[in-house]
Amino acid sequence: MGAVGLYTHIQSNNVRSALLLAGFPVLLMVLTYCLTLGLIGFGMLPSTGTTGGDLGLAAGFMLAAAPLALIVSAVWFVIAYFGNQTIIDLATGARPVTRQDEPALYNLLENLCISRGIPMPSLRIIESDALNAFASGLNEKQYSITVTRGLMAVLDRDELEAVLGHELTHILNRDVRTMVIAAVFAGIITLIAEILFRSVQFGGLGRRRDGDSKGNGLFIVIAFAAAAIGYLLAIVIRMALSRTREFVADAGAVELTKNPDAMIGALRKIDGHSALPAPESVQGMFIDNRETGFYSLFATHPPIPARIAALVKFAGGRDSPAPIVESVSGASSPIIEPVRTGPWSKKGPWG
Repeated sequence: MGAVGLYTHIQSNNVRSALLLAGFPVLLMVLTYCLTLGLIGFGMLPSTGTTGGDLGLAAGFMLAAAPLALIVSAVWFVIAYFGNQTIIDLATGARPVTRQDEPALYNLLENLCISRGIPMPSLRIIESDALNAFASGLNEKQYSITVTRGLMAVLDRDELEAVLGHELTHILNRDVRTMVIAAVFAGIITLIAEILFRSVQFGGLGRRRDGDSKGNGLFIVIAFAAAAIGYLLAIVIRMALSRTREFVADAGAVELTKNPDAMIGALRKIDGHSALPAPESVQGMFIDNRETGFYSLFATHPPIPARIAALVKFAGGRDSPAPIVESVSGASSPIIEPVRTGPWSKKGPWG
């Protein structure tokens, strides 16, 4: 059953994270089995001379490799835990900034954190014209929010604040932990699958010296299947990123800023301008990731029009191609400001 409340949503994220971590050593063992069969099929490993014997030999290799798989997994867990932000920075080109570097951006995020009484995440910027943002980190000391230079240039103050609120909600809801784990492990799985595929493609056919051509063909098929399984598992991990999280984060941004129109305006500007070069596994962390082709069947994000429609329906937001303004009386000269409707119609403490 899907998440039906914030507590359930957070618990669901915790379960997904645990399953992703537990599945990694199991996946390594399965891939070891498939890779062994492929190498036997290519004649790179000695064969017993029979298909059944070789299947048993591969199973023996898999069991023998089990301790190594656990050690490799443990080492990777340590690397990922302490170095996940560095890995993501290298994949996206993000760099940390301070209050002195970007005072306006820093103050917006600091105000949101003060309103919720939570520690301030670190801030990062990607020097790109794309309009995108994401949160990352596995614990309170690692949490970070990254925005692109293009996002800062195109969005107005309220819209930028809404995007920061969206990413801060991912942190509060523990979405970010699942996203980081999925990004790191999906990337490793894809790498392993590519190694398997290249081994099959360039390993050379017909190198096996025994006469069991039937077994040889079987093992080559298994090796191809292993590569395909690796890619499919990467897709499954992408599917672990529930698309509901983006609707919840949009609502969280409105709760923080009391301004549904700003979140709608930000999404409207981001739509069609969010393409940011990064590995597929990392793109699942972005505020928007427009996927095409085969990957669109397993999209990590709901369409932006659907997110806007949800904000209009449930948050009382207004969607219009032109800014919605009204005159506010009671001043010596008219003051123009956005119309605010719905349950968050009252202003927050910072406007």
